[in-house]
Amino acid sequence: MAKKKTTKKKTATKRHAANNKTQKTKATVEAYLESLPDDRKEDCTKIAEIMRSITKDEGAMWGPTIAGFGHTHLVYETGREMDWFQAGFSSRKQAITIYLMGNFESRAELMEQLGPHTCGKGCLYIKRLEDVHVPTLKKLIRESCKAMKKAHNP
Repeated sequence: MAKKKTTKKKTATKRHAANNKTQKTKATVEAYLESLPDDRKEDCTKIAEIMRSITKDEGAMWGPTIAGFGHTHLVYETGREMDWFQAGFSSRKQAITIYLMGNFESRAELMEQLGPHTCGKGCLYIKRLEDVHVPTLKKLIRESCKAMKKAHNP
């Protein structure tokens, strides 16, 4: 007599806590800034000072190359949750990447005043800090942090 083949029925599970590949580390922002080439160190140090003053947070490293400031706990409609920063930056080969909440289309006027830049979904790319209007950059960071708090920490 042949054995009856049984299969386990898979049940759908809601994904609540996803492992984000970019995790907060014990490395310091200062050590990261010191590791940068001189031409980027000065700009990134100034950006770190701006983000510290806006978020009232000393900052932390997220992965080996992202300096993040402020804290928020993100909860998506899908149920996914993760800890993240309110604003951050990274010195990349092509540009300095500034991580914000995104929604740059709604800030068209500010983006026009900023100076030369490009945008991704939640990233702003600048070549050098001297190329952009720093008060406008500060305003973008402030608005992004406020929007992040409102959206994820009601």
